[in-house]
Parts: sequence; C-alpha cells; structure tokens
Amino acid sequence: MYYFRWLLGFLHLLVWGSIILVHAIPAPDPVQCNRTICTLSNSYGAWGDRKDCSVKSVVYPTTEEELRSAVAHANKNKLKVKVVSKFSHTIPKLACPSSLGHDSLLISTAKYDSGIEIDSVNLAVTADAGVALRDVIDKVEEAGLSLVAAPYWEGVSVAGMISTGAHGSSWWGKGGAVHDHVIGLSMIVPGNESEGYAKVKQIGAQDQLLNAAKVSLGILGVISKVKLSLERGFKRSITYNFTSDSSIENNFMEHGKKYEFGDITWYPSKHTAVYRYDSRVPMDTPGDGINDFLGFQSNEILISKSVRASEKLFESTKSVNGECTLADTTLWYKKQIGNGLKNNGQIFTGYPVVGRQGKMQTSGSCLYSPKTRIDASCAWDPRIKGLFFYESTAIFTATKFVDFIKDVKKLRDLKPENFCGIDHYNGFLIRYIKASKAYLGQSEDSIVVDFNYYRADEASTPRLNQDVMEEVEQMAFFKYGARPHWAKNRNLAFLKVQSKYLNFNMFIAVKKQLDPENMLSSEWSDEILFGKGVRSDGCALEGLCICSEDRHCSPSKGYFCKPGLVYSEARVCRYSPSSSNL
Repeated sequence: MYYFRWLLGFLHLLVWGSIILVHAIPAPDPVQCNRTICTLSNSYGAWGDRKDCSVKSVVYPTTEEELRSAVAHANKNKLKVKVVSKFSHTIPKLACPSSLGHDSLLISTAKYDSGIEIDSVNLAVTADAGVALRDVIDKVEEAGLSLVAAPYWEGVSVAGMISTGAHGSSWWGKGGAVHDHVIGLSMIVPGNESEGYAKVKQIGAQDQLLNAAKVSLGILGVISKVKLSLERGFKRSITYNFTSDSSIENNFMEHGKKYEFGDITWYPSKHTAVYRYDSRVPMDTPGDGINDFLGFQSNEILISKSVRASEKLFESTKSVNGECTLADTTLWYKKQIGNGLKNNGQIFTGYPVVGRQGKMQTSGSCLYSPKTRIDASCAWDPRIKGLFFYESTAIFTATKFVDFIKDVKKLRDLKPENFCGIDHYNGFLIRYIKASKAYLGQSEDSIVVDFNYYRADEASTPRLNQDVMEEVEQMAFFKYGARPHWAKNRNLAFLKVQSKYLNFNMFIAVKKQLDPENMLSSEWSDEILFGKGVRSDGCALEGLCICSEDRHCSPSKGYFCKPGLVYSEARVCRYSPSSSNL
C-alpha cells in the first residue's frame, strides 16, 4: 500500500513537472582543487576522490598555442598528461593521468571552447577541441547547414566526442558514428628540444594517420581542432511505434535499412519494442519540433530522490514487483509524451513530429536550464543523491545480433520480471553504425546495444537480479564477441578487447610513433585498451572481474558464483540461500 501511495504522488509530480518551468542546478565542474592537490571526477559520481584521480596541477589554455605550450611543458618535465573537457561524461577513467597524482598534468579545454569556423562552400566546420556539441550544431544551423551525425546526449566536447567513438544511429551515407564524418584534425604531439618539446600536427582527409587519430582515446596526442563534413540543412520527421517485440529479431535489419536515423528500444519484461521511424523530409515540411528526450530533461530534485529511494527499497527488500510497477509507469509515461518529442517546440500533441536536424538529432536540456533556482538537475547529478547506474554498451556485427536477441528472449522467458530493473531505465536501446576505416572503429556494419541498470551506493553491495544483468553482459561480449563502447562499460567488457580489432596493432604502432615515451598513457587507459582484469574479494560486483570463486561475489550476503542459465559458460553472482542452490 505504501508503494502505491508513493506511486500516485510520483505520477502527480511527473505531470506537474511537465507543465511548470523548471530551472536546474548548473553542472558541477569536474575539476576541484584545494591548496595541495586537484581531483578529477566524472559527472555521474562513479569516480572522483583522491584515490581515483588526483593530479599535481591543472591548466586551462584558451588558444592552440597555449595548448601546445602545456604539452611542451609536460614533455620537458617528464609529466604524465591527460585532457578533460568541461563535461567529463566518460565512464572509464580515460582522462586520469595517474592514480597517485605525482608528476602529472591535467589539461582542461573548458576555456578553449570558442573557435567555430564554417566553410559553406566546401560544406565543413572546424571547431576548437573544447567546443560543446550544441554550440557547433547551433552555429552550423544558423548557416543553413546541418551536421548529420551526433550522439543522442549533447553533453560532450568536439574532441571528446570523436576520441571515444560517440555515435547516433544510421546505416545510411557515412553512417551514425561521428568520427566517420571527420575530414581533418590538428593534434599536438610531443617533440624534441629543437621542436620546442611539442608540435602541432595537421592531419588531412587523405592522410592515413587520420584512421588512427579520429578514435584515439586521447593517447596519441592532444587534439586541438576538429574538422567535420556538413550537408545542406534538412528537417527530420519522427514517429514512435509502441508494439509487440515478437518479431524484433526478424525486423531490426530492415528497420535500419528503411529509416535513415531509425532505432529500436526494446523492453523485454514488457514484451514491447518501440520502433523509431525517423527520416529526413524537405525543408518546407511544416513543423518546428524538438527532441527533448525525457531522460535528459531537468528533473525536480524531489522526484529524482524519490525514485532513487524507491529503487533502494526494492533492492533491500528484493521486491521484483516494485521494480516492475516502476517499469510499467515509466513506459506508460514515455508513451504519453512521445518520449520527449515536442511539436512546435512546446508540448507533444501527436505524430509525426517534424523539426530541423539541429533540434531533432541530440538533446540534453538539463545542462542548459537557467541558474536562477535550484529545484532541479540532471537526474544523475551526484550532489543530489539521485540516480546512480551502470551503463553497458555492446557493439555487435549485424549477423550475430539475431542470435543474441534470441538468447536474451530465452533468458527473459524464464522469468520476465527479472528484466524490470533494465526496463524502468530505458530498456535495450538498439542503434546502427556503419563500417569504419578508423583503426578503433567497427570494421563492418554493426548494431549498438545500450542498457542501464541500478548501481548500489557502495561497491560491496550486490544488486537485485545481478546475475541476469551479468549473464546478458557476458553473453554479449564473450559468446557473441561484441566490442565495448570506449566511453562506457564496466571493466570486464574490455577483457581481450585488442583481439576484436583487425587494425589494433596498427593503432599501437602509431602510438609508439607519436608518443614514444607514453606521456599520454596511464594505468587507467592501459586498463581499458589492454583489458586488464582484477582478482580480489567482491571484484565481480563492480565488473572488475568475472567471478570464478564465491569470494568474488558476496557470499556473506547470499551471492555466490554460479553458471549462467542460458549461456552456461557465463559465471555470475546469483543470490542463493546457500551455496548449493542454483
């Protein structure tokens, strides 16, 4: 009864929150300094104390020359160096120069964020590394042009976006990965004394080096400028079709071929698939819609805290039914508001929603709300104790994805309610990216699957249905050989990652050429790039390892290392009254 009273209040707040003006707390600065040391954190609060990432000093260049001078200073003084933007949304600690903080320099591009040059004749835009994606899009649209590919979340810098393989969804044209629209960049690399200890390297569209540099993870050099191809301005028309998931394994290929920007969101516990019909339309098509995705809108702090409190209650009481009711509510609400689409920029009144490319391709309104009040924020802002979650992203070759869906359905059919914890976030988001020439890109047309799920406040705390999420994760990365998204995932997703890229050794060869002293590498980037696991008590709970012994789970709390239910080679932490039970 308590839950349903809370649910009614929650629905009231959702509806109320959708019709009043909400102002958000500005995003926190990812770099915090005191008199002795600076620490870097990511925006989700997944890491960020002195043990995680501390640095000796931080610099804020405003020009390319100042950026070059910072790299030269680090090289001359034998410092480890990393770059972070004003956003810091990468989940792995790729921006950390060292866990110890000694002999390290952090370069922030937060103030190197103003240069945007439009070349209307050659259909291109060149932007400084720290420029926000939204600023680029708006400037391009003002010139009557459009950037074709962008990630769904716009809280990224230009350099960070391409360095980690960020993407939208498309098998058409150059595809949905932003780096495949890069036609040049400038990169600052270490140099010898006669070169001033650092030099700016210009990399053009025909330069073979571009295949390494456009998805570089920040370890080849420091990107200073990025040049992206553009097209004449266009509009898009979007319709969401909420329907049965019965034929999703037969439909996904045709869907990607038919709709230029199509995707599918799959809610397994609800037996529901949401097909996004998303194509370009002529500029004279009526409509001034926007895509203000629900998950990226400002949320009243009370709502975010209430949802988190309910999640923790369901976890502690092992209430699967509670999670399923929350999943039902979330899916119902998304359907009512078109998942955040707004006709004519105001509210959702029906399909299709038509708007300019720059307003439809990406969203993140919680980043930009006025600072006059402090009653709302992005739902995951760590300062408000709101949502806290894992994000797993697997990139499949299209031919293997069919069998993955079938296996997930088998696991779902054993007990559908076990997937409610995924479905009350955003289910399985299925997107499309084309084959790429990037050494750390995809060598063939691929399917990207994202799914989010509850993360405990303490790393030692197991979660409800942990074994289900772990089996899906291991099924993706090991049974079907999916590749991890470089900016997301738990550590285990990167195990043996180098064997999944045909040109991995060519990338490493470029690394040795440009950064022979490994100035731009760290234990954190090595951990991702070379897939190093950790073996310790409880290591499987946070995805630092795949369990092989009960101690890798949490036997004192009833979680033991067991085989998967469908993928028997998986080893997962399953709740059991005793170690002898399955």
